[in-house]
Amino acid sequence: MKYVLFLFIGVILASCGTKIPYTSRVADDFGLDNEKSMAKVQFFTSATIIIERSKSSGNQNTTSDGTLVSNSSSEKDRIIIPLGTKCVFEKFDEDNNIVVRFEPGVGHTISFGKREGQSSGKYYLLADWTSKKGGEMKYGNSTYFANTASGTAYLQVVKKKLQKTKRKDRVVKGMKV
Repeated sequence: MKYVLFLFIGVILASCGTKIPYTSRVADDFGLDNEKSMAKVQFFTSATIIIERSKSSGNQNTTSDGTLVSNSSSEKDRIIIPLGTKCVFEKFDEDNNIVVRFEPGVGHTISFGKREGQSSGKYYLLADWTSKKGGEMKYGNSTYFANTASGTAYLQVVKKKLQKTKRKDRVVKGMKV
């Protein structure tokens, strides 16, 4: 009975996959070079991605009794994609970067690509990091800014190692004279 329990636990642990970074090497090893094969892969984020946009407006008026009124309002829209969020492949862009989708809707995609000078081959979040507000990117036909911590996010995949072993045991009782 004790051996059956250990065997059961071993099978459960062996069937679990581990998350690894999606790299060019993984793509080569598994033949993920076209959109049809990429559409079958489940991707995950390695870090929390936070993108936000804000609108501000204001005006200055005078009331009928001569009081000066300064009116201002601001609106913030923030999208949080937590660590380990599942996403699906959408397409390859013109620079061979990977475009993934986290939710349905027009333009609700984010691009990931390899960074220049990086030897790891990981696909990191792509944004224009020249702005002081953060990484500028398009999401849902609007311009958003990713915070600097989001710049460390890269794509991950689950990799399982399956190995089948067939074993036949026989207990020999021995012989008597």
